[in-house]
Amino acid sequence: MCGFAGFLDISATTPDRARVVEAMAATLVHRGPDDQGVWCDDQAGIALGFRRLAILDLSPQGHQPMASRDGRWVISFNGEIYNHGQLRGRLDPMEWRGHSDTEVLLECVSRWGVERALAQFDGMFALALWDRLEQVLYLARDRIGEKPLYWSESNGRVIFGSELKALAAHPAFDRGIDRDALAEYMRLGWIGSPRSIYAKASKLPPGTLMTIKGANRVIRPYWSAVERARAVAGSFTGGPAAAAERLNQMLRSSIALRMQADVPVGVFLSGGVDSSVTAAIMQELSHAPVHSFTIAFEAAGYDESPYARAVAQHVGTDHVEVPISDADALALVPHLPAIWDEPFADPAQLPTALLAQVTRKQVTVALSGDGADELFGGYGIYRSIPRDWASLSAMPAWLRGLARAGKAVPPGLLNSAAGLSALVGRKRRSYPGYRLRKAVENLEAHSVAHMLGQHYSRWRGMPPLVRGAHAAPGLYTDPARQPDLADPALQVMVLDALGYLPDDLCVKTDRATMAASLEARLPFLDHAIVEFAWSLPTALKINATHGKTVLRDVLYRYVPQQLVDRPKMGFEVPIGRWLSGALKSWADDLLSEDRLRRQGLFDAKLLSRLWSDHRSGRKNWQTELWHALMAQAWLEKQGV
Repeated sequence: MCGFAGFLDISATTPDRARVVEAMAATLVHRGPDDQGVWCDDQAGIALGFRRLAILDLSPQGHQPMASRDGRWVISFNGEIYNHGQLRGRLDPMEWRGHSDTEVLLECVSRWGVERALAQFDGMFALALWDRLEQVLYLARDRIGEKPLYWSESNGRVIFGSELKALAAHPAFDRGIDRDALAEYMRLGWIGSPRSIYAKASKLPPGTLMTIKGANRVIRPYWSAVERARAVAGSFTGGPAAAAERLNQMLRSSIALRMQADVPVGVFLSGGVDSSVTAAIMQELSHAPVHSFTIAFEAAGYDESPYARAVAQHVGTDHVEVPISDADALALVPHLPAIWDEPFADPAQLPTALLAQVTRKQVTVALSGDGADELFGGYGIYRSIPRDWASLSAMPAWLRGLARAGKAVPPGLLNSAAGLSALVGRKRRSYPGYRLRKAVENLEAHSVAHMLGQHYSRWRGMPPLVRGAHAAPGLYTDPARQPDLADPALQVMVLDALGYLPDDLCVKTDRATMAASLEARLPFLDHAIVEFAWSLPTALKINATHGKTVLRDVLYRYVPQQLVDRPKMGFEVPIGRWLSGALKSWADDLLSEDRLRRQGLFDAKLLSRLWSDHRSGRKNWQTELWHALMAQAWLEKQGV
């Protein structure tokens, strides 16, 4: 795991390329504290910078930027190619310089060409590859989007890197804010690909290859989630036992590949289904106790450590449990904007970053169960949205119109009428008024994707919050980006694989772990497992009460059912309590009406009123306010 940065400036307007690209790469030292490298070709205008976290081949033979044996190709590469051993065996015999996956990657490209080589890689990666013969720059990103890659263009100059801070270190980078992206962030809590917070910078979408030759730029997929989902949807014809056996074998293979390293490897363990099956299989494949890690929160309602401890004792891991206080979590809050590099508001960012810090003290690589929920139906939306869509589709148009009149009734009024106005806390979504308002909003959905977008969105039913923003098309509103699948549950899962999974979950895990110089590996996101999950009929993944049924069947082979069958918790944190206590003065400052007016980005009066309502206890706006506060904290760091 590493970080890279670079630029292609064919007009030769960047003086001292080596110094500039070294400064860009230096912003990524947390991603690669073990080594650094720079490669430039002044005549071609290309500069590559690199920071290394040594995982495979700790010798200097793994140094990057690296050139191919024939000297034609030069690469900066972040990630891991897990099947590099198999690929090495398929290449013609040669004298290898070392045993790094980067060298294998280069020789695959040299023998097979860029696109054919990409199709053979099993891994998480982002790369910048320079063809010295044809004077072509290639940028590519893994299929699911585990590893980040940003790029920007200005006056014919292409700037790229693993994080936005690397791009911002180039003297020609344009820091203008994309107000449409900011508005999307305020709704979702993340910024969807290909946008970034900067108007002139973009995320390279997962599974795509960008080719840059002279003035020509072409971005095209080498793997398409939509096309693969359509091709395999519901094609598995076996029963529950056959599905569990197949998944078990695939997980064992994926986990074994991700345990390859020349440094210590561990596992995040919460005691839930996903992390427990990962830890159990790791332990069975290991010749020594696997290091497992969990954090114990002082607030009982948020603490999963007893469940993790029970699973660890059963499977035999060397378990590390570190108590985390509110003070520990709160001390991290000021650092969040620097870690995530653009506004990001998944509250699980805090415990994930804390867990990464604890884990890095003993290991350099940690496996995680991320992605299992999105693939095997672990969230309630995979049951509720298909049910709601079926009801909506059967409803006459006139009845929809009548029901929409309920939207004019504020949820607070309905709650007050029911005597529930005092119930302001983290369970706001259980109020009858909230549920009714949510149901009415679903009546406006014109597709499953639109309904999913409504589920994720905040600030609905209010005046525009970001001044000058427009409702730009995105994943949930643009049919061209959506899978057209007959099964609405699978439709929602594939939509999450296109949006929430790469743009929230993978961003959260990558930035949190890399900030601690820890490599996270996600065995569920092996593309073979992803496609297998999509091939399963929904009945093998979801029943009337819960999801991940096939994954549970695998888990019960390793861990007794009574140890892991419990309500799903997730990495929740007491944001509402903090905003009323320890974070109150911080929030007062960031959400002051004077500050908001000076910035000129938000509707200052609206945002200040929401903060006042929340602070007084009249309403619970903790989620919306966390979005706003993470944006404000990021803007403050930018000097806005």
